[in-house]
Amino acid sequence: MSLRLAYSAVSGRGCVKISVVCLLRPLLLDVIPSVRQTVALALGRLADHDVEMAEAVVKAGILPQLICLLPEENRYYKKTAAFVLRAIAKHSPQLAQAVVQCGALEMLVVCLEDFDPGVKEGASWTFGYIARHNAVHLRLVCLDTWSSPPCELSQAVVDAGAVPLLVLCIQEPEIALKRIAASTLSDISKHSPELAQTVVDAGAIAHLAQMITNPDAKLKRQVLSALSQIAKHSVDLAELVVEAEIFPVVLTCLKDSDEYVKKNGATLIREIAKHTPELSQFIVNSGGVAALIDCIGSCRGTVRLPGIMTLGYVAAHSENLSMAVIVSKGISPLSACLIEEHEDHIKAAAAWALGQIGRHTAEHARHVATANVLPTLLDIFVDTRSSEDLKMKTKKALKNILQKCTYLPALEPLLHDAPPNIMKHVIGQFSKVLPHDSKARRLFVTTGGLKKVQEIKAEPGSLLQEYINTINNCYPEEIVRYYSPGYSEILLERVENYQPVL
Repeated sequence: MSLRLAYSAVSGRGCVKISVVCLLRPLLLDVIPSVRQTVALALGRLADHDVEMAEAVVKAGILPQLICLLPEENRYYKKTAAFVLRAIAKHSPQLAQAVVQCGALEMLVVCLEDFDPGVKEGASWTFGYIARHNAVHLRLVCLDTWSSPPCELSQAVVDAGAVPLLVLCIQEPEIALKRIAASTLSDISKHSPELAQTVVDAGAIAHLAQMITNPDAKLKRQVLSALSQIAKHSVDLAELVVEAEIFPVVLTCLKDSDEYVKKNGATLIREIAKHTPELSQFIVNSGGVAALIDCIGSCRGTVRLPGIMTLGYVAAHSENLSMAVIVSKGISPLSACLIEEHEDHIKAAAAWALGQIGRHTAEHARHVATANVLPTLLDIFVDTRSSEDLKMKTKKALKNILQKCTYLPALEPLLHDAPPNIMKHVIGQFSKVLPHDSKARRLFVTTGGLKKVQEIKAEPGSLLQEYINTINNCYPEEIVRYYSPGYSEILLERVENYQPVL
């Protein structure tokens, strides 16, 4: 009967929904255990359906009633009660806080100590839904008031004593329990260094690191995610993760058949690489850069993104690390991402990474330029369909590479297509090289470069005009005049006006 009421309420209007919840509430105290369990299941399905039903369950004052006898109930009721709590908590921080305020965390901790793996799993799942929300000022749906100061939902989970028990859960033999416990540890760790440190202090890293080789793909996803959330906060935490001997084992995840395992594995490496040159060097020495390049080349879409960013972080740290990316042939797959991908944020990440590789020295810039990256970046920059962020990233990448590039054959095509804000960087590089290279000066004339420079209209006294003057000073005045716009007409006019000597 209660389930039929639930299904009718899910499809009904708001007042009907609230009425059904009020009808179900007294049955939670029924003397028959199976009735209590069935009613709890109905409430859980109602709350799981949408946020309005979850709010109705909270406002009806059902939560205290649901959990008051939880330690004394059988395992089936405990699992169902945990389902109701997570169905409410998942919708919003406000509803999660309502679950916390009713005293549910203490009861859920008791469930984590239960002998039944299903009860532990249900409690872990609820803790995860609560912990994943950010700390904000919350409007409490049951009281219509505002809490102050901000409610730290993840901190509330920690304060309830859940973390050590969750670490014990990941050591249980049941795969499903391991998965959800690892996921919850990830949700707790993601918010702040302090929360991540709490997870570390409970001994989680060593156990998580051991499970990287587990054959279950869903478990590996959660394990890699948890380690990523710990490592991202600080150098010290990242070093603790590395010290758990995750390398080179984690590199095998980049070849996994499961795309989410690949992505999470690359994300973990990214969160380590971003901190210091030493950590990036350790990744290079472990063969991480080559493995990431292979991963980028073998997949598409957002799976590529963390690998792309990792190469950018590694290259950004130093000239030697950037050269390690070049030697490992990382430029070509990054360039391919600019062409193959359709999502602007992926293209932007690839452009940023290429800019980090090419920004160090003329040699670095030449490697990027000879891969025909510059025209591709320019095409994306001038494309009206590109987002503002993508344009900004490609412009910055072009600037980084151009300011170091002295390989003129790669710069020549840009003379004909680049807009003024890019052109000044191109002309600037020619003005640096041509005064010292006679062969380059000759080629610049024969390929039409000097003629193109004379066609550029620059503001008098501008930096661009200074660059143009420097280039013109590299050539005899008559050569510059010959390639200036309109000079052919002047010559023809002189021919017409010339009086031959008879």
